[in-house]
Amino acid sequence: MASFNSDRRPDPEVLVQENNSSTRTLALNRPRHMNALSLEMFSRLSDLFLAYDHDTKVKLVMLKGTGKAFSAGGDIAAIARHLTNGDWRSVVKESDEAYKLLFLIATYSKPQLSVLNGIAIGRGACIFLPSKFRIVTENSTFSIPETALGGFPDMGASYFLSRFPGFFGEYLVLTGAKLEGPEMLACGLATHFVPATKLTLLEEALACKVASTNDSTSITDLLFYISAVINEYSVQPALKETGSACHKMDVIEKCFSNRTVEEILSALEKEADTYLEDDPWMLSTIQSLKKASPTGLKISLRSIREGRSQGLGECLVREHRMLYHLVRGKVSRDFIEGCTTLLWDKNKIHKWNPCKLELVTDQMIDLFFSKLDDDAEPEELKLPERSNLRTIAKL
Repeated sequence: MASFNSDRRPDPEVLVQENNSSTRTLALNRPRHMNALSLEMFSRLSDLFLAYDHDTKVKLVMLKGTGKAFSAGGDIAAIARHLTNGDWRSVVKESDEAYKLLFLIATYSKPQLSVLNGIAIGRGACIFLPSKFRIVTENSTFSIPETALGGFPDMGASYFLSRFPGFFGEYLVLTGAKLEGPEMLACGLATHFVPATKLTLLEEALACKVASTNDSTSITDLLFYISAVINEYSVQPALKETGSACHKMDVIEKCFSNRTVEEILSALEKEADTYLEDDPWMLSTIQSLKKASPTGLKISLRSIREGRSQGLGECLVREHRMLYHLVRGKVSRDFIEGCTTLLWDKNKIHKWNPCKLELVTDQMIDLFFSKLDDDAEPEELKLPERSNLRTIAKL
């Protein structure tokens, strides 16, 4: 029988479910805010993951969300307030905690599973990616729409999404496209698809199976047992007949392989011209690029391209530098504009500056990737020492 640890607070933002002595389930618990991730949540999750990593009794850690969302990403309302008040340091501090948590999950020494039964946006989507087992349902949707806010996908996005075959990662990063559960499974974002009605049974079966293993069971065998249980509850969902990005892989490969954002957009428009009638997916993809921040698009493309040849730690350190320059607003104030507009006037048209792709120069983009000064505040990101880097989940 599962029990809940209230965390000694009246309304804990992370619920701890003790399924038994061998399994722990961590539930993001800000349902009224769609489980948007706060600084306190990042810190609490890090503490819990570390504690269970060192607890020999715990063999499996599961992560999920309460309510209708896994996580709507970072707390944009809090970020907007900080930036409006000129308090960029608080935004960087929260990001430091987010990056360290992501790195911890990605290098976890024990089996770790995430269940996405609802929406996952931005950082909420990225925190799902490093899990060994990534379960989705018919209620799942995934998107990383940072370019529409004048920013770039961070928290390891440039590492994980650059590992997709071809240029599917570039498509997701630049367009902020939404993927549903079947698409997530088909493209490799998820490892399993389980009907939502079976999730409780799955959790119980997993807890029972893990508890039945003894202390001498190897990690390899434990992973095999966990995978076998999940497979019992998994199904192969059908993709939508039309409108799915999975049906457009040839177009994505052809267009998003281009060197610059301008060339990508031009290739898409040329491709659209070859159609006998309007294609909704094509029109939506082009429109997403045209509405996004030109600066956000260019820094995002360069970020994922650099991520192809970097390790996770290198990507996180670089993304930390990029975020520092982004929230300072000295090179571009697009992210500040995007966050504040979303918070106070969602119907307002963004005033991106520069407003056109051709006005965003390579020199401007270089500044986002420049190292922090030795006397800078804050310092370069320092990730915790982890001995099992080889265990990073592969998409």
